[in-house]
Amino acid sequence: MIVDCAIYRDGRRTEGPGDLSDALDQARAEGDAFVWIGLHEPTENEFERVTQEFGLHPLAVEDALKAHQRPKLEIYDDSLFMVLKPVVYEQDSDTVSSGEVMIFMGDSFVVTVRHGEGAPLGVVRHRLEAEPDVLKHGPTAVLYSIADASVDHYLEVADELQADLEVLEAEVFSPEGGSSSRNTASRIYRFKRQILEFRRATGPLALPVARLSGVNPLSPSVPFVDETAQPFFRDVNDHLTRVNESVEGLDRLVSDILSAHLAQMSVRQNDDMRKISAWAAMAAVPTMIAGIYGMNFDHMPELHWPWTYPAVILLMAVLEIVLYRMFKRRGWL
Repeated sequence: MIVDCAIYRDGRRTEGPGDLSDALDQARAEGDAFVWIGLHEPTENEFERVTQEFGLHPLAVEDALKAHQRPKLEIYDDSLFMVLKPVVYEQDSDTVSSGEVMIFMGDSFVVTVRHGEGAPLGVVRHRLEAEPDVLKHGPTAVLYSIADASVDHYLEVADELQADLEVLEAEVFSPEGGSSSRNTASRIYRFKRQILEFRRATGPLALPVARLSGVNPLSPSVPFVDETAQPFFRDVNDHLTRVNESVEGLDRLVSDILSAHLAQMSVRQNDDMRKISAWAAMAAVPTMIAGIYGMNFDHMPELHWPWTYPAVILLMAVLEIVLYRMFKRRGWL
């Protein structure tokens, strides 16, 4: 559905024609105005009118309707199409979820399509309307503000994940080595899945933002984007680089923590096996002696000695004490 539709003239919201075509014609005729339409999970029928009025490319329209796209930047004859994936960190479940924002930008118009609840479009629109000096730069200001808000929120999510990782790391490397929780390995794996979800949003966005920022002088300029905005996109690119470096560091650390936890589990299992083997050896000695004297042969002279029984019991006790002290000294018990 259409969430908001407005004409902005010289950075200020104005009343305009209710018809989309008339609004676009008016904005183009005035030269310093543009139309910004915001949609939330539109159906094909709802989006068809916008597609016809603004001449959006059918391939981009298909991507906007189906969602589940990677962050990207595509240039068509009459418009620019960019996909971003805002992320949300859910405090209750310590999980990362992502939404999608599709931005169509062309001559005097911006169409934003939001999927999910994580997109900051409402906040961005209100902030821009309060800053007419920024909004008067037209659709480029909208594109920059959405990208900047999304990337800045990436930094906040990265900090939250870093805090969670420190808690998980403290648990694994505690004196108990995470033995108090049988689900430590599964928690580490789930955390790695959150990082993967985060990386899917931040990693592919690097190339589109780099192209918008003009960091590569050999790359062609992006149409419909004011070249004077490149320094601002370079700032977004710097923040995104920090985020991607943080994500890489988190992924390496969680892999190391998982390896350390598995190594601790292996060492603990070896300790348990040594203890079991030691107790089995201690049980085998009296069993062997009892087995020998339980054969009931006739020609066993010691069976007729009066002190045989206490001597055998004493022998068993001495051997058990010797074995216990030996295993205890070697750390098997």
